[in-house]
Amino acid sequence: MNESEKIPAPLLFQNTDLLRNLESGRAISQKQLINLWNSHHFADGMVYVQLRHPKYKEDILVWAHPEPCGGDSMTCRWPEESREFIENADILSVIFTNGLSLLLVPSQLKDVERDYFTIHLPENGYVLGQRRARRYLCKDIKVEVVQNGFYAQGRLVDFSALAFSVEVSPEEVGSFRWFNAGKPSTIHLYRNELMVFSSSCKCIRQTSDHATRNIVFSPTVSQLSQGFKKKFRNPRVEVNPLPKITFDHPATRKKIQLDVYNLSTSGFAVHVAAEEDVLMAGMIIPDVTINYGGTMKIKCKAQVLYRGEDKKEGIHYGFGILDMNVVSYDRLSHIVINVIDPHIHVADEVDVNQLWEFLFESGFIYPKKYKHVQAYRHIIKETYRKLYRENPEIITHVTYQRNGRIYAHMSWVRSYERTWMVHHLAARPFKDRRTGLQFLKQTMRYFDGYYRLPGVGMDYMMFYFRPENKFPSYFFGGFARHFNDPRACSLDLFSYLSYPTSDKNQQIPAGWSLESFMPSDIDELDRFYNNVSGGLLLDVLRLGKEQEDVESLSELYARHGLKRSYQSFSLKEKGMLKAVLIVNQSDPGLSLSDFLNGIKIIVNDTAGLPWETLSVAISQLVGCFTIDKIPVLIYPSSYLEANGVPCEKNYNLWILSAHYGREFCEYMIGKTKMRLKLLIRTLFRIYLKK
Repeated sequence: MNESEKIPAPLLFQNTDLLRNLESGRAISQKQLINLWNSHHFADGMVYVQLRHPKYKEDILVWAHPEPCGGDSMTCRWPEESREFIENADILSVIFTNGLSLLLVPSQLKDVERDYFTIHLPENGYVLGQRRARRYLCKDIKVEVVQNGFYAQGRLVDFSALAFSVEVSPEEVGSFRWFNAGKPSTIHLYRNELMVFSSSCKCIRQTSDHATRNIVFSPTVSQLSQGFKKKFRNPRVEVNPLPKITFDHPATRKKIQLDVYNLSTSGFAVHVAAEEDVLMAGMIIPDVTINYGGTMKIKCKAQVLYRGEDKKEGIHYGFGILDMNVVSYDRLSHIVINVIDPHIHVADEVDVNQLWEFLFESGFIYPKKYKHVQAYRHIIKETYRKLYRENPEIITHVTYQRNGRIYAHMSWVRSYERTWMVHHLAARPFKDRRTGLQFLKQTMRYFDGYYRLPGVGMDYMMFYFRPENKFPSYFFGGFARHFNDPRACSLDLFSYLSYPTSDKNQQIPAGWSLESFMPSDIDELDRFYNNVSGGLLLDVLRLGKEQEDVESLSELYARHGLKRSYQSFSLKEKGMLKAVLIVNQSDPGLSLSDFLNGIKIIVNDTAGLPWETLSVAISQLVGCFTIDKIPVLIYPSSYLEANGVPCEKNYNLWILSAHYGREFCEYMIGKTKMRLKLLIRTLFRIYLKK
């Protein structure tokens, strides 16, 4: 209790046995007593004054404000709310607490007035009792108690690492009869409308009032279940120097700082001494800062998942990270993965010249691709400088480097509102040793924490690759075939051709129209796509869905000096939908194959849409592009062949729902551990276009 809070009513003092056995308590010297008293005053704490009621001869506890002590006396001021109780009452003792111990000051009255009293400084004070965990008074924390059909709400009174006290009222007066103190209850605590605790708890004791009760709860479990069991646990590492976490305690609002003794991409663990313990399994901390080396600060939202004790280390807690943004996750991953393999770098600043050298030497940029992009190489260089030197939150990447030279590289770019696209995937040998498998394993460790975080904005991951490319076909395509559920992981084959942007604004035939996609068009498109594929493409495109009340993809890119947008159009004959054209725009080279700077087409009526008409529709839309030719991807891939149009090549569009990210990571990590001869011959091949 401090001076800024409302003063509660006096309490009936029932622990008189404590006073009869003062000598059994631990005595403290005058010097210790003065220091504890002044520390309590410095923290704006208040004290209890034990009074003997003049009429009923009962002992009551009344609040008072302590004054600083520097001489041979101690003074307390009466708050206005306490003054009506002190007239003719005997002052017996002064009691205060540091949260862990109860400290009693025997009272020999020196002076008493209406608004204050003074006692002689005693030779000794007494420590009465020692709590296993320090208790803190709390304010402005809302409580919900749920037990089957019983529901009550109120406030958190005090908190310790082992138990907490609440004052609650049920929905209806008298419904405490439905509260079973012998059964667990689910307790939710809220601070500023944010949940800061959720766990199953047992009732230790309660008052017997019908309308409002004080109930003391203690957690029933020391470890929370995450709802799923992982086949491969994210590796924990010990980091030197020790990272530290700092946060405002959600219940007490005190600043907490703890050393982290192990760290992973999904959580961390700390040790605490019993007298410093302020945590509890189920506690949610909205704003944790991980401080590494005094220079790197990583912010996250975390929850205490387990509590354990051992004789050597004392009490230890494990935290799970609930959320963080892309930049923070990249910093954390770099620390963890760099301990496992110091040659792997996560979202570290990349020497762009080394990256270009790697992309050419690894074969990722093959002659035909370079011919396509070379005219815009200066623009592309600037785009890559922004992406890989400034590390904005629209891209993340992992590299395998030795002395600054890159031997493997994988990156993802934010491609749609809630979707990330594999941007690069390439590797080359190091001293005749293949780097691909070990590198892929570590990137999956990275991805395993990445997709879980709401702040990252990944509901889906997508990847374009040629069917004949063995590396992605084996791993990515292999998972789609293995899982065999297109609503979890889909694989759609597109035909590809280059379309010149000079052929623009051709006249669309009579009876045909090209108009903005309308929500009313989605039913027909849904029926077609679900019958032909049943995959995730329409979920990624979010056709017909309103923009969420957050920063849009275009705004996010613009904030970093880049361009990204997409618009959808419906091609119709006499009002009947024949195809949907999605116009993707970005800076040239954002994707070296320009999949984000071209047109994607879904033809829902192959027989009813002549190529000539579709080509005219494309010409109506190419005027917005600044490059000579754009890629056009058409689904289904059979459309061009059915219309006698040569197809340059085919691409698989692989899409994974993040709900199945755990299964994907387990599959990929399992595959990297295989040592079959066929795997050795094929998996080390670089992601090449043939």
